[in-house]
Amino acid sequence: MEKINYPLTQRRLRTDTHIRELTASVHLSHKSFIQPLFVNESLNQPVALNGLNGVQSETISSVLQTIENDIQHGIHKFLLFPVPANKVANNFDFSFATNVVKAIKENFGNDIWLATDVCLCSYTTHGHCGILNEDHSKLLNNKTVDVLSKYAAELAAAGADCIAPSDMMDGRIAAIRNILNALSFDGVSIMSYSAKFSSQLYGPFRDACNSAPNTHGIQNRKSYQISPFNINDAIASSLRDEEQGADILMIKPAGLYTDIIAALKQQTLKPLAAYHVSGEYAAIEAMVQQGFMQREAAHAEVWTALLRSGANMIISYASRNAKDWIERIVY
Repeated sequence: MEKINYPLTQRRLRTDTHIRELTASVHLSHKSFIQPLFVNESLNQPVALNGLNGVQSETISSVLQTIENDIQHGIHKFLLFPVPANKVANNFDFSFATNVVKAIKENFGNDIWLATDVCLCSYTTHGHCGILNEDHSKLLNNKTVDVLSKYAAELAAAGADCIAPSDMMDGRIAAIRNILNALSFDGVSIMSYSAKFSSQLYGPFRDACNSAPNTHGIQNRKSYQISPFNINDAIASSLRDEEQGADILMIKPAGLYTDIIAALKQQTLKPLAAYHVSGEYAAIEAMVQQGFMQREAAHAEVWTALLRSGANMIISYASRNAKDWIERIVY
């Protein structure tokens, strides 16, 4: 029987670690990572967060030590989530959030880049991302935008480098950009949650921020967050936010929405942020605990997929491990 020759056309480039490193088309860098931070006014000491292995809810004093440790591990970019002690329906007090920003920037100055989430879900008694009408059947877009703009201005005055609106109200990017410019905060950037989907993957985050909807009225956020079934809405919302002044466009969640990242990448020159959200992170961590995954390799595989799809930066709860893990990746 004639011997068949099977020529090696691709496998030579997979022969060993060295050539796999040389021929890789995606290269991870810890400098592209943003670490989320939770600071809770109700706490006297840090508390570990359910489902978010390696992440804790901080006090103002403890978050300074956490940031110092993160800097030692090469992470200099952060996304802050302030969690106030008191919840109200209106007349919000943002002083805790501004005090956190002031404390962080007074300690670290330009050694770090601090983005601050802007939303009302942690402030409201009903857990929604804005102001509701009297019977809680509708979220009032314009009244919410007015409050968010005020909040953004206070954060900028406190020293925030970037405002990150996550509420998904129409027109909030233009309103925030206008008020920042009017107050001479034109150097403060906006990272818009421009394609934030109504998702089942936010559970650990909502537990950390005590921000799940809990009213007799609208039971979920589908009337203002994007449907997973509507890619056109995600693209249109992102391009609108770009036009209104957003400097960075964010896709959230990220791991299950790489098609959105790739599609948006074809239509904008703005940098894209991929938020690997709490449920996505927790799912990997749970598999690791069961012995079904190797932790570093699993997270790095997700990060690589996000970069392949077109993301310029990654928001991950494991960002503080990125430098160490990336250096130990075996190609």
